[in-house]
Amino acid sequence: MAKRDYYEVLGVQKNASKDEIKKAYRKLAVQYHPDKNPGDKAAEEKFKEATEAYEILCDDQKKAAYDQFGFAGVEGMAGQHDFRNFQGFEDIFGGGDFSSIFENIFGGFGFGGGSQRHGPRGGSNLRYDIEISFKDAVYGTKVEVQYARNESCLACHGSGAASGSGRKTCHTCRGTGQVRHSQGFFSLATPCPACHGEGTIIENPCKECNGSGVQKKRQKLAITIPAGIENGTRLAVHGQGDVGQGGTSPGDLIVIVHVHAHEFFERQDSNLYCAVPVSITQAALGGEIVVMTLDGKKIKLKINPGTQNGKLLRVRGEGVPEGRSKGDLYIKVMVKVPEKLSRRGKELLEEYSSVEGENTNPAFIPLAELARDD
Repeated sequence: MAKRDYYEVLGVQKNASKDEIKKAYRKLAVQYHPDKNPGDKAAEEKFKEATEAYEILCDDQKKAAYDQFGFAGVEGMAGQHDFRNFQGFEDIFGGGDFSSIFENIFGGFGFGGGSQRHGPRGGSNLRYDIEISFKDAVYGTKVEVQYARNESCLACHGSGAASGSGRKTCHTCRGTGQVRHSQGFFSLATPCPACHGEGTIIENPCKECNGSGVQKKRQKLAITIPAGIENGTRLAVHGQGDVGQGGTSPGDLIVIVHVHAHEFFERQDSNLYCAVPVSITQAALGGEIVVMTLDGKKIKLKINPGTQNGKLLRVRGEGVPEGRSKGDLYIKVMVKVPEKLSRRGKELLEEYSSVEGENTNPAFIPLAELARDD
C-alpha cells in the first residue's frame, strides 16, 4: 500500500507550526495507541504511521528534505527510532517521560525505561446510603451505621504471611512488579502475574486470611449529620473504608444522604416554606393566628386586614441553619372559602353582598401586581 503524505496523516497544512504538529500527533497517538486498542492491527498501523510522520515533520532538517524531495528525501530516516530515545516525546507530552504519560493514560502500561510501580495498593472506598427525615436534615443529627469492611488480619498483623515466615522477591519479575513484552518496535510493561505487581511473594500464607492480610468484619460507626445538609450530599469518613491487601492504608467510607420529603414544609436554599389556611373573615378583618414551626415551636402570626389569598408572610430566623445564621420561614396564607354555610352565615354574607355590591364584570389583574403580593 502506498504511503500517505505526512501532512495528510497528521491532518495539518504544510505551513503548520511545530505546536500545531505536536497537537495533531498527540491526539492521534492517544487515539490509536495499541494499549488502548489491544489486538487492533489497523489502529497499530495508524499509530506507527502517525509516529513516523511526526518524527519527520518535527525535525527541521528532515522536514525541509521532505518538503523538497518527498519520501525520497527522507528515505531511511523514519521508522528506525527507539521510543526510549526518540527526541520529541518528552516535549510533546508536556515535560514528562513518554512511558509515564502512557502509563497514566492507559493504566499500568509502560515503555522501556519508564518508571516502575509495584507493591500493594491502598484500600478501597466503601459506599453507604442513609435516609433521614426532613427535620433531621435541617437541624442536624447523629446516625449509627453498621457495615462490613476489610480490616487487618489479627493473626498475621496484615502481612499475609504465617507466623515465622515472610515474603521473598518474586522470581518472575525479580522484584520489579512488572514483566515486559516486546510487540514490534516497542515494549509493553504489565503487572507481574505471579506477584500481582507487588514485587514479592509470600512463602507461607496465613491460614486465617489466605495470605490477603485482611479479614471481613462488621463495624458500627456514629455519623454526624451537619445541620442544613441537602439531599444527595456525600460525606467522606476518612480511613473507615477497606484496608488494602497486606494491611496497607484503608480507603474512606462515603456516606450518601437521602432526605425524606416533609408533609407540610419544603426547602429552598436556607429558607423554609409552608402554607396555612385562614377564614375569609380573618383575611378581611385581620387578626392573629398561632402557627407551629418545623422544630415544634409555636409562634403568633399577625394577619393584616385585607390579606389576600397567596400572600407570603415572612418570619425571620426560623429557616435552615447556615453557619452562625439561619434562613427565614415563609408562610403562605390560603384563604379558605367555606363549602357549606349555616342559614345564619348565608344570611350575613347575603347582607354583606347587598351592602358592598358585587362586581360581575371583573378586569384582569396585572401579573406584576400578583408578584408584588408574594
